[in-house]
Amino acid sequence: MAASEADAETAPEARGGKVTITEIARRAGVSVPTVSRVVNGRSDVSPRTRARVEDLLQQHGYRRRPAAPGARAALLDLVFNDLDSPWAVEIIRGVEEVAHAAGVGTVVSAIHGRTGDAREWMRNLRARASDGVVLVTSALEPVLLDELRILGVPLVVVDPAGSPALDVPTVGAANWAGGMAATEHLLSLGHRRIGLIAGPPRLLCSRARFDGYRAALEGAGLTVDDSLVVPGDFRPESGYAGCDTLLDLPDPPTAVFAASDQMALGAIEALRRRGLRVPEDMSVVGFDDLPEVRWSAPPLTTVRQPLAEMGKLAVRMVLKLARDEQPDSPRVELGTELVVRASTAPVARP
Repeated sequence: MAASEADAETAPEARGGKVTITEIARRAGVSVPTVSRVVNGRSDVSPRTRARVEDLLQQHGYRRRPAAPGARAALLDLVFNDLDSPWAVEIIRGVEEVAHAAGVGTVVSAIHGRTGDAREWMRNLRARASDGVVLVTSALEPVLLDELRILGVPLVVVDPAGSPALDVPTVGAANWAGGMAATEHLLSLGHRRIGLIAGPPRLLCSRARFDGYRAALEGAGLTVDDSLVVPGDFRPESGYAGCDTLLDLPDPPTAVFAASDQMALGAIEALRRRGLRVPEDMSVVGFDDLPEVRWSAPPLTTVRQPLAEMGKLAVRMVLKLARDEQPDSPRVELGTELVVRASTAPVARP
């Protein structure tokens, strides 16, 4: 539902507490979409049902927010699972550039994957009457998504954590192709024992990078050795721990593909502390192309994903939705690119 279709709503507020849109529907004995039709003044609701729903809305203090002339968003919410990563900074940079040019304010939040934080964010969103949401690598409970729809707040998801709702536009990167390119690069240098420090398996991007790694190995006539795949969480500490685990194997890999730049930097530090050199003793490839990796020692070979561009495109899409226009495509995947620097070299021959 676009912002111009409805007078955007705050959530219903009960005397002494708040009640969700889903609860209004339950009490009225109707579906959530039926409540939405009543809120938006649609005619395809029976008079009796309309009266029952309107009664409950009034009882719980449902307040209307005037629709902006021209239905142009004036305030956007940018929501992350967490903000303690240079990756998030790159997304913010892209979002801010487009939002500022459009005269739109941006509120940045982190919900840390906790239900309480997500609900607190939703309460704040209602209070400030935000006109659009860009959700980055996170997920909202279905009840909160329902409330966004009822409020008439358009939503675009960047790098979705899981399979998004069919009516929610998404922006992502070619993670599968990036994982394949990173692994094929190492194979081209003669490496055959290639370790993977994987990202969180709950994330689609992590699974796609692993699938690209596996596809490249299979294309070279190799199979995935489970002992060479270690878990990570995209942070440097997990890259350090993962590389330590790989080095402790009886037959360690000669190269490592870390599914994020931060994990790659952690892996390089683990090698340094053991007196091993990159790339002479082990080649390392990352994923993201964060600004700092070109200054690492050595400069990091990595897969560039256009993080700032992803943020820019997401804002353009949500602004279109706020004008009651549809984006050119509901599912956009931007290309990735292998950037070869000094952290990879041909496998050392005994």
